[in-house]
Amino acid sequence: MMKDVCEVTKINEETVARVQGQLPELGHVAKFLKALADETRLKIAYALTIEKALCVCDVAAIIGSSVATASHHLRYLKENRLAKSHREGKLVYYSLADEHVYQIVKIAYEHAEEDN
Repeated sequence: MMKDVCEVTKINEETVARVQGQLPELGHVAKFLKALADETRLKIAYALTIEKALCVCDVAAIIGSSVATASHHLRYLKENRLAKSHREGKLVYYSLADEHVYQIVKIAYEHAEEDN
């Protein structure tokens, strides 16, 4: 039976040191990805790849939730720099923060669909 671990421990210290020396702080990236790890927030982000801006009420209808729940998720996305908002009269519209977020959401979906 094949295992997914080495049969012996042999550390290449030079390689380990080189990689550790180039490894940046990734806490903020983990927080960013955690924001997308929730299926509802990911659904909202994907909806914003289809329609550039959506008001909170439309997001609530799309995800089948209350306006309060949609607003909570949108606020979380905004706090984690995945979304931005603007007001038009009495309505608040949300959109993806930038092209990077758009690409990450689309690429993640495409990757997940590769084996399906």
